[in-house]
Amino acid sequence: MNSMIHRNTLDELLTRTAARLPDKTALIWNGAHDTYAELDTLVSRCANAIAAQGIGKGDRVAMLAHNHREFAIVYFALVRLGAISVPINYMLAPTDVAYILHHCGATGLVVEDALVPTCEAALAQMETPPVIRLRGVIKTHEAPLAAGWQWCSTWFTHADAVRPQIEVADDDCLQLLYTSGTESRPKGTMQCSRNLIAEYVSCIVDGGYSEDDIEIHALPLYHSAQAHCFLGPDVMLGCTNIILPGADAATILRTIEAEHANKLFCPPTVWISLLRHPDFDRRDLSSLEKGYYGASIMPRPVIEELAQRLPKVRLYNYYGQTEIAPLATVLKPGDQMRKLGSAGRACLNVETRIVDDDDRSVPVGEIGEIVHRSPQVMLGYWDDPEKTAAAFRNDWFHSGDLAYADAEGFIFVVDRKKDMIKTGGENVASREVEEALFRHPAVAEVTVFGIPHPRWIEAVTAVVVPKAGQAVTAEEILTYGRERLSSYKAPKYAAIADSLPKNASGKILKRELRKQYAKLAE
Repeated sequence: MNSMIHRNTLDELLTRTAARLPDKTALIWNGAHDTYAELDTLVSRCANAIAAQGIGKGDRVAMLAHNHREFAIVYFALVRLGAISVPINYMLAPTDVAYILHHCGATGLVVEDALVPTCEAALAQMETPPVIRLRGVIKTHEAPLAAGWQWCSTWFTHADAVRPQIEVADDDCLQLLYTSGTESRPKGTMQCSRNLIAEYVSCIVDGGYSEDDIEIHALPLYHSAQAHCFLGPDVMLGCTNIILPGADAATILRTIEAEHANKLFCPPTVWISLLRHPDFDRRDLSSLEKGYYGASIMPRPVIEELAQRLPKVRLYNYYGQTEIAPLATVLKPGDQMRKLGSAGRACLNVETRIVDDDDRSVPVGEIGEIVHRSPQVMLGYWDDPEKTAAAFRNDWFHSGDLAYADAEGFIFVVDRKKDMIKTGGENVASREVEEALFRHPAVAEVTVFGIPHPRWIEAVTAVVVPKAGQAVTAEEILTYGRERLSSYKAPKYAAIADSLPKNASGKILKRELRKQYAKLAE
């Protein structure tokens, strides 16, 4: 039987949409529009140009760049070739980039011009650097081309525009997404067409997506959330995708107005920055209808403010992780206030349980680890069978997140299993403490974590960013916590900061804060 007839790979998604909606706008970048037919042709030209340089099925091509039209085109071209893209966090130091390049065995590089020095420094650190057959540069500003590199834009005018015919199976690895958790070394999650497309269907159904959506993609495309909860499903449907280089509040607000965007994903930190920006009330945001958030809980005051100032917007909370492509559960608009702080219930293609250390289901209200079964789950960790086996034990994927479920099956994530604060023999969920402290009228942002303590083993510690024009002291925060929390949950230490360290997807980097404030208890 001809396997091509039944093939359902990521490349088919673009090809089908281009055949179905050839004249529909697919990408908007810096005012320029590409239709789906044009995008499909650009991807074929790019794929053939890359193949001519010795990159083929199974080769790993690292991508180190901010959001850009060329990033999206090259990504789809690699999919078309059956090559494995390896998006890398553009904020990583050369040492961290070197680890990923070595671990995945990259033979191709696609790097934005400003980050070429970072990539070259990473290669220089490696004892045995890989043989790099492809060196492409995404042009972001006027600067000379580094020696030994070529502009990616030249690939888009390659003479051969015929779609390459490559035998790619639904379960062939097409992307390595490296985790950005608290562990010292990231793990490469192997993603294939089967698990990603199953996740796209979950997003479309449970997120209320429509072919008519006009979406802003401002969060990093190297991250699974923006790439696979939004861009991938949008291409599958035939939506219009506006790519922004980053999550600048003024640019997002201006773009909503200019392009009549109806759909936007941001972590709570970015939604807060939009609400606080002076342009918020000066721009016409009436087209916005769907809002998505993830990475952390949305505080009640922020949800209430969004409901008041953007009454048309229906909010969705997405919870998950890279290993499940990444959507696992959804809190839908009608439950935002009724189930405040919940991650919702399992999405369409996911089965979820909460279990104890022996993988037995825990009773309603009892804290345990979240585990999943789903076609969305990754193939495994690249070159790491031991960690793969540990994560997949007893035929369930173990998330490492702690949570409890209420009587209606709504999941409330308590903390990362490894981030739970263990103080004086008691477990403290940082999210509960953060939610309490956020209610202080002068607090704009807050994060809570544990630091080493000679008596308590770990001491609950809070770092607060005050609202603009308001002042608050560490002692006020400590008093506020003691008045509202059980004694063992209340912070023992507090600090005031101008900002909190975050990764490009908006997650607060608690590991950096633990190091920075480790000596508070001394």
